[in-house]
Amino acid sequence: MAKMNMVQAINLALRQEMEKDDDVLLLGEDVGIDGGVFRVTEGLYEKFPSRVIDTPLAESAIVGSAIGMAVAGLKPVAEIQFDGFLAPAFDQITNHASRIRNRSRGRFHVPLVIRVPSSGGIRALEHHSDSPEAFYCHMPGMKVVMPSRPYNAKGLMISAIRDPDPVLFFEPKRVYRAIKEEVPEEEYSIPLGVAEVVQEGSDATVISWGAMVKTVREAAADLKSIEIIDLQTLSPLDEKAILKSVRKTGRAVIVQEAPRTCSLSSEISAIISEKALMSLEAPVIRVTGYDIIPPLPKAEKMYYPDAAKVRKNIEKALSF
Repeated sequence: MAKMNMVQAINLALRQEMEKDDDVLLLGEDVGIDGGVFRVTEGLYEKFPSRVIDTPLAESAIVGSAIGMAVAGLKPVAEIQFDGFLAPAFDQITNHASRIRNRSRGRFHVPLVIRVPSSGGIRALEHHSDSPEAFYCHMPGMKVVMPSRPYNAKGLMISAIRDPDPVLFFEPKRVYRAIKEEVPEEEYSIPLGVAEVVQEGSDATVISWGAMVKTVREAAADLKSIEIIDLQTLSPLDEKAILKSVRKTGRAVIVQEAPRTCSLSSEISAIISEKALMSLEAPVIRVTGYDIIPPLPKAEKMYYPDAAKVRKNIEKALSF
């Protein structure tokens, strides 16, 4: 079994699905000859020259074209180079891709994956370091996925491509190459909508996703009584896993790098308060980014929760 980083794992998932199914194709800015801005699609143009399409710099056109392909029976995987550039395609995503199944009363489906390098931590520019997942979790009809490491990135990507509905696949660029682990060469899938218990524990539940899972694991490295949950899929949320864990531990800490207000952590906190209130032994704690534009690039580290801040809040929950 080879050790891979997330870039290699996603590349392998794309290649295997393209080999398996001639309807799978890739499109986006520089995904072909250059292999993508982060080289996630490197080598795929050479292997599938008719199914890897370099597009103009026009996000609305990329997603709009991909929607048409999907409705016609293909399985497009569209890349938007950075999280902030999803905005020009917002209309296509929210008013069309997510609604066509309902609009057609089930006659048409949109088996579309939109890949998006997401979140911060690489000292990039404005519109290159955002965490906009909550915008899209708000939309019915759209699945939202964010892996945290190479192994689940491959399995989730395969499931996303095979899903009959549109999937936004956020790839946390900070851990593209920061984690290497064993990833099976053979194909495997991880079901969408199912969280992973990364570490079992009895005293507190820490819930996170994306790059923050690595930060949480560092913060709780010597706290074996802490249960760590990696959501993996952000919409639909795995409420069952969240509630089962919180009812067991009695404490919940939610860690995200996105801004705090109206965020995914807000929804998770509400779910816990509504459905597991009597199990709580301490208030739900949220560790988040701030309600400002990320201060790039030098002050970036001050914005995102680090292991020390996460550790402090875990201890706060334990000592309540």
